Amino acid sequence: MPPSPTKKKIESYQDLLVWQKAMDLVVECYRLTQRFPPNEQYGLTSQIRRAAVSVPANIAEGFGRWHSKEFMRFLLTANGSLKEVETHLLISERLGLLLTSDSQKAMELSGEIGRMLASFRQKLSQSRED
Repeated sequence: MPPSPTKKKIESYQDLLVWQKAMDLVVECYRLTQRFPPNEQYGLTSQIRRAAVSVPANIAEGFGRWHSKEFMRFLLTANGSLKEVETHLLISERLGLLLTSDSQKAMELSGEIGRMLASFRQKLSQSRED
């Protein structure tokens, strides 16, 4: 059966929609933290950026591993970093560094990425059982 014309073959981690969305989250987090005061440069600014960058980096690193079990481990790490980003954004709201409306896009992206990671892990798990 020929490949579906609507589905692109995954040849690189860059072809993964979840990686692309995670990259969007990085850009959004950098945009948000640009507004933070200079005294947060080594605090929340650094923490949010580091955690956000970790999400697509772990997806990419996992993609480069030989076994799906290793890939799943990296997807779990990416999900943990995602929850870290969410927590740091919520802390930023509580401290008055961000309004809820400011962080809404990042939180929505984070939720979408989390659902995509869960689905991806489930598919990898099923493929290992087949």
